[in-house]
Amino acid sequence: MVAVTAATALVAGLVSGAPAPTTTARALTDDEAERLAAVRVGTYRDVRAGVRVAVGTGAGRTDLVGWVDWSRPLAYLDVGGPGAGPDRGLVQATPSAVVQRPDPAAIVAPGRPPLVPPGDRWRLRNPAPGRGLGGALTVLFALAADRAAPTAALRAGGGRWLGRETLGGDQVDVLQAALWPAAGPATGAPTANPQATTAPATAVPDGRPADDADPRWWVDRDARLRRWAGRLADGTPITVDLDRFDRPIPWPVDVLGGRPGLPRAPTDEETARLDRLATRLRSGTGSAAVTVTAPLGSAANLRGGGWLSWTAGVAYLSVAELDTLGRRTLRRRDRAGFARADVPVGPHTAASGPSAAPPLPLPTGAGWRLAARPADELDTLVEAAVRAATPSRDTTTTVHVRSDRQADRPVDVFEVRRQGQRLRYWLDRSGFLHRLELRTTGGLWAQLELTPGPLPAGIVPTHRKPPPPARPG
Repeated sequence: MVAVTAATALVAGLVSGAPAPTTTARALTDDEAERLAAVRVGTYRDVRAGVRVAVGTGAGRTDLVGWVDWSRPLAYLDVGGPGAGPDRGLVQATPSAVVQRPDPAAIVAPGRPPLVPPGDRWRLRNPAPGRGLGGALTVLFALAADRAAPTAALRAGGGRWLGRETLGGDQVDVLQAALWPAAGPATGAPTANPQATTAPATAVPDGRPADDADPRWWVDRDARLRRWAGRLADGTPITVDLDRFDRPIPWPVDVLGGRPGLPRAPTDEETARLDRLATRLRSGTGSAAVTVTAPLGSAANLRGGGWLSWTAGVAYLSVAELDTLGRRTLRRRDRAGFARADVPVGPHTAASGPSAAPPLPLPTGAGWRLAARPADELDTLVEAAVRAATPSRDTTTTVHVRSDRQADRPVDVFEVRRQGQRLRYWLDRSGFLHRLELRTTGGLWAQLELTPGPLPAGIVPTHRKPPPPARPG
C-alpha cells in the first residue's frame, strides 16, 4: 500500500509538473538566471526535438506525442488521451495554421505519428486560442527563440530556484519564471506575446509571484530545457517533456508544402520544359478533369471537381465546404470573366460528394453572379491554371523545389514567383502539368489536380447573354 501510494503521488507530480524541491525556494543566482535566459535560444539551436505533452489531468487529459521542428517551424503530433474528443487524430501545425486528420476511432493512448504522414483526409482547423490544442501549440512554438531574454527581466519578475531533480539520468535545476516574450521573435516564430497563453501572475512585495502562477522550467547544466510545466489561459495545467535524441525531420503534408527538398536553380533541360508548357497544354485534347483541394482563410475546407479547357480558356467547377455539404457553389471562368452560383444538393444525390462534378448542361436559372476579376484565392488559382497555356513575359523567379511522384509518374516540382504570387507547377518528363498549387495568404497551398482528357459537351458555350447587335450605321 505504501508503494502504491508513493507511485500514485509520483505520477500526479509528473502530470502536474510540480517538482519536489530538495531545499527551500530562493532567488536565482547569476548562473541560474543566465541559463534560464538562454533556454529558448538553446531550444532554437537544437532545431527539433521529440515532445510529449499532457494538457489537463484525469479523465479530461489530452496527450500530444510527436515532434517539433523550430527551424521551419512545424509541429507534427498524434493527439489522444481520455479527453481528446474531436481533437483525436494526427495534427500538423505552423504558428499560423493547423491541419488535422481526425480519427475518432483511434486508441486512447497516442503513439508517435508515422514518419511519412498519410496523404488524405487532412483539413484546416481553427482551434480556440489559449486553451486545449490551440494553447498547447502556442506554448510549443514559444519555447524557442533566436535571442535570449534579458536576465534583469527574470529578476524583476520574481524568478526563483525551486530545487534539483534527476531526469533521464541527468541532474536538472527546477526554476520558476514567466513564459516571457523574447527580445525578438525567431524566424517564423509567433509574434504574439506568448505570455497570453499562460495564467497571469501578479508580483507580491518580496518579488515572488502570487499563488505560484508562473511556469516551471527543468534546465540542465548546458542551459537546455528538459521539461516545462505551467497553465493555459483557462487555468488548465500543461506539461511538456522534450527528447533531443528523438529528432527525425518532420515531413509536412501537401497542404503545408509537402516533404522537404533541396531547392536549386532549374537545369537547362528543366527550363526548356517550362518554356514548352504553354504549347504542351494546348496540344492533344487541350483539356483536363480537375479536382480541387483549397484550404482558405482560417477554417474553410473547399473540395470540388470539374473541367478545364486550355484551348477554349474555360473552367467549370463545383465546390463545397466540407462542413456544409448540403450546398454547393458552381464556379465558371471564361474569357469574359468569372461567375458563380449557389445550388442546393440533396444528401443522396450523385452530386453530393465533396469532389462531385458540376451539373450539365449549365443551369440557366441559378442566379449567376458575374465578376470581371477573381473574387478569392481559388479564383486566382483557376485563373493561373487557365493562363498556363498562354506564354507569359512577366518577370519571374523559378526554383526547382524537389522531385516527386504524381499519378504514378515521376514529376518535378517548380516554384514560380510572379507579381507577388507563389505558384508550384508539377510537371512530368513530357512537360504535362499534373498539379498546380497556389500559396495562400494563410501560408497554405491550395491545389488543382489535373487529369488530361476530353471536355464534356455543353461546357464551352458561355452561359452569359450575348451582347446586343450593333445598330446600323
